[in-house]
Amino acid sequence: MGGSTLDGLPQRLAVCLQTCESADKLACVHALQADWLGGRVAPEVDAERTPIDQPGQPEKPILVPPQKVPRRRADTLAGRAALIHALAHIEFNAINLALDAAHRFAGMPAAFYADWLRVAYEEAQHFDLLNAHLATLGYAYGDFSAHTGLWDMALKTAHDPLVRMALVPRVLEARGLDATPRIVDKLKSVNDMRMVEILAIIERDEIGHVAIGSHWFGWLCAARGLDPEATFRQLLVEYDAPPLKPPFNLAARRAAGFSEPELDWLSRL
Repeated sequence: MGGSTLDGLPQRLAVCLQTCESADKLACVHALQADWLGGRVAPEVDAERTPIDQPGQPEKPILVPPQKVPRRRADTLAGRAALIHALAHIEFNAINLALDAAHRFAGMPAAFYADWLRVAYEEAQHFDLLNAHLATLGYAYGDFSAHTGLWDMALKTAHDPLVRMALVPRVLEARGLDATPRIVDKLKSVNDMRMVEILAIIERDEIGHVAIGSHWFGWLCAARGLDPEATFRQLLVEYDAPPLKPPFNLAARRAAGFSEPELDWLSRL
């Protein structure tokens, strides 16, 4: 999958987005990041591109509405495997969401594309770590059903990078930061210390991903003369975003670019 100097970024992103099997998608993302960092991909930031509204997915897992996914208990082997599988599914979707941000939105600065390529690469690493750990428990990605809700937000925010930056990194990924301490406690209670280590890596990187979203959300608000804090709250209502529920991981959110007024507001919810 090595590239040449003639490769354009939108075309390379489209190939990765449309790749179905998880191992092939990971290989595509790794090759793209290596070629990008090696200067073998033309940015083509203003190039026309046809949005890909349905990225490649493997035949399994079977996708069901979020309310149909069974509750995951960490105190049985199957329950712990189901929990890890759910996290792997989030990371698989996060690869596609990052690729889509770089592919869908033309005309942004080159740094925007570099940021989202790095996010896609790190999400691929997370998926790999989780899938490898799942294998040690006797399971694989696709063994459990998974939900469709993550990509739905990509389509709801497809028309505007400002809305995407607000509602994917700063809502969906930030909710992941909030959930991590509780998941870590569950895993410690069953002495799965390898998963605790993996979650520490994921949390460190996800803080960076939310920070990238915060940065570009702020950049786009400034470019349009909008107040970021008021705009963020307005978008939560306008797009019926998933509710923000305490407890909030305020330290992680602070590191990820949430302002003190925003954290004060969250603390009062």
